[in-house]
Amino acid sequence: MRIYKINEVVIVSDNKPGALHNVASAIASAGINIESITAYSLGRNAVFRIVTADPETTRKKAMSVKGVKSVNVNPVLVVKLPDRPGELAKLTDKISRRGIDLEALYILSKEDSSTQVALKPVDSQFEKLAEVLEG
Repeated sequence: MRIYKINEVVIVSDNKPGALHNVASAIASAGINIESITAYSLGRNAVFRIVTADPETTRKKAMSVKGVKSVNVNPVLVVKLPDRPGELAKLTDKISRRGIDLEALYILSKEDSSTQVALKPVDSQFEKLAEVLEG
């Protein structure tokens, strides 16, 4: 299984109308394209997991946005799966059997016959997840 590492930017903001607009505008003002994003609410917070070609500048721009509480750059592992039913189930079975706790999982892109999936384990299990995916 082919895997590689990228960085995601995790932004926690006040969960108010316009929060995502403000973050996206700040990133755009630096000429940075958002390649992948997942956004969700968590209580009174909004959480944005963003992948760009320039995570450090993305982090700096996001920190300047009013209402942003924290910004972290985290490594995530990306695996390319065949785009067919059951592939995610096989992958997560393999991961759960090794006792790995995932913090996040999301689709980065889909191509003709494959899907690229980003996986963020809890920090203490990053290397263990890499070993499972490579094995």
